[in-house]
Amino acid sequence: MRCIINGETIELPHHVRTVAQLLRHFHIHEKIAIVEINMDIVPKDNYEQRAIADGDRIEIVHFVGGG
Repeated sequence: MRCIINGETIELPHHVRTVAQLLRHFHIHEKIAIVEINMDIVPKDNYEQRAIADGDRIEIVHFVGGG
């Protein structure tokens, strides 16, 4: 499946089918993240159920600490 993630076209593995799986794939599942699919913000409570489809435009914003 091919999606546009943060402006970059990415081919996702077959096992990545939900927002939660996507965040685990990119190792940001334990961070605070905001996910938008096709310009709609996905509530965190829906990450496990919200499916990702071929061609979706996904924006992921997560917070990075630093000093």
